[in-house]
Amino acid sequence: MIKKTTICYFSPTGGTEKVAKRLGNEITKSLQEADKYLNEKITVSEIDFTKPQTRKERFEFDDKDLVVVASPVYAGRVPNKIAPDFKASIKGKKTKCVILCCYGNRSYGGALTELGLIMQENGFEIIAAAAVVAQHPFSDLVGAGRPSDSDFRDVSGFAEAVSRKVIKGGNINLPSDTEIPPYYTPLKEDNTPAKFLKAKPVTEEDLCDNCRTCAKACPVGSIDIKDCTKTTGICIKCQACIKVCPNGAKAFADEDFLSHVRMLEMNYTKPNKNSFILPND
Repeated sequence: MIKKTTICYFSPTGGTEKVAKRLGNEITKSLQEADKYLNEKITVSEIDFTKPQTRKERFEFDDKDLVVVASPVYAGRVPNKIAPDFKASIKGKKTKCVILCCYGNRSYGGALTELGLIMQENGFEIIAAAAVVAQHPFSDLVGAGRPSDSDFRDVSGFAEAVSRKVIKGGNINLPSDTEIPPYYTPLKEDNTPAKFLKAKPVTEEDLCDNCRTCAKACPVGSIDIKDCTKTTGICIKCQACIKVCPNGAKAFADEDFLSHVRMLEMNYTKPNKNSFILPND
């Protein structure tokens, strides 16, 4: 029987965190209610994988654990700067695992497959998978209001189904040679490639009071803690610094990036669907 649920999430702007917590807590609640004779309470803990220092740690689990692992989708994949940390940091021993990807209303591409293979290779048994729509970090119009109350009801229903599978048994088997689609090439309004790989946020210095909120929020530690107007390392375009700045001092000015945002707003505002995957009975 499961003794502990651990919810592990990489979530720079908070959407993935919200869904992961709801899913992990609801699964645990359903498991607790399903076994009337379970005297010992199932504990729940969290691993905030967004923090660079956390990703340097190592976490090990056994067959009494249930782990929910959650990642946003970047260009149809697990973020390429974070996937190696998932591979290196989280290890299981026949540990039951639910994988979750949150995507910005366009497509989750190969992210679920990629995350599932990582966890399977790390000793986890994948018992369920979900791809849930969240507001796109690039635009308030794409995936607006997601995850909604309806989405969370869907997640709660899925959690109940997952708890039954935990008790009954059954895994999603991912063959090791599964082909993961390549990263999505972002497009501009004219459908030509948008090249903003090297783009970084710019800071309106008159608005910046160097409060360091953005530097602390950057999941790759790239903003200079002494001078927050400078992004000295790589930028993964997560938008965390922009979302948390209390003064609205940060933004992207790269024209290819802005054209890509306009393309998304032209083509991907129609609400997309969530996907929930369970093993066959």
